[in-house]
Amino acid sequence: MTQPDRFHLAGVMGWPVMHSRSPMMHNHWFDQQGLKGAYLPLAIRPDGLAAALRALPALGFSGCNLTIPHKQAAMAIVDEVDEVATAIGAISCVVVRPDGTLYGTNNDWRGFIGNIQQALPDLRWNAGPALVVGAGGGARAICYALLHQGAQDIRVVNRTPENAQALSAQFGGKITVLRWEDRHEVLADVAMVVNVTNQGMVGQPPLDLRLDHLPKTALVADIIYTPLDPPLLAAARARGNPAINGLGMLLHQGIPAWQSWFEITPTLSEDLRTMLETGIKAV
Repeated sequence: MTQPDRFHLAGVMGWPVMHSRSPMMHNHWFDQQGLKGAYLPLAIRPDGLAAALRALPALGFSGCNLTIPHKQAAMAIVDEVDEVATAIGAISCVVVRPDGTLYGTNNDWRGFIGNIQQALPDLRWNAGPALVVGAGGGARAICYALLHQGAQDIRVVNRTPENAQALSAQFGGKITVLRWEDRHEVLADVAMVVNVTNQGMVGQPPLDLRLDHLPKTALVADIIYTPLDPPLLAAARARGNPAINGLGMLLHQGIPAWQSWFEITPTLSEDLRTMLETGIKAV
């Protein structure tokens, strides 16, 4: 909740975290809304997560976002987890309540939907199978979003099959797990492919996924936004597939966070997107 005599604080906890463009976005919104405050990158090692989260109330934070590798570990640390985060099995946003207790939710799924709807407002989410590549906390949010939007056939491939099976179990078996070795061939009938791994991110190798069998009409999406055009999306675009990066997901998941922390709805603008894109390209 906003208070005129307070310097409002929020941040993002991750390890590493300095690659995140969340501070640029949120600090733009502080200026836009005329609100005194700052959003900080918080480099927190996994073994320090509990102490860092518990320190938020004393430090005057309204809350924080969580990124790799903290989204699932935080589930056992916060005081209350809402139904959405429980269903997903991961937290992306922590809210400090007035009494100092910590409330966990997940806005990643909302960011994913908002990103796709902005780029492709006429997309039919149930047009065909959706293939999710990866099985971490991000994958759980994407699967939740796909189910929420009415997708009927969701498939997951992951290098570690046990993680994919755990994801499927999280959703009551509604997700089909396929073998990592078959990932190239199973693209033949899908309507959407979503990379939720860090493969293709700056400093990481490209995702090992050939698109030869993919229908030309299939959407290829990535939750990565550094770089803006990771190898998977570049390959998709080169063969004529629609391709969407993760920058819009970052933008759209930030709005509900502000609503939870400050009871304010910030404005998404082309100036903000352009500023973020310029900053990413300059690295």
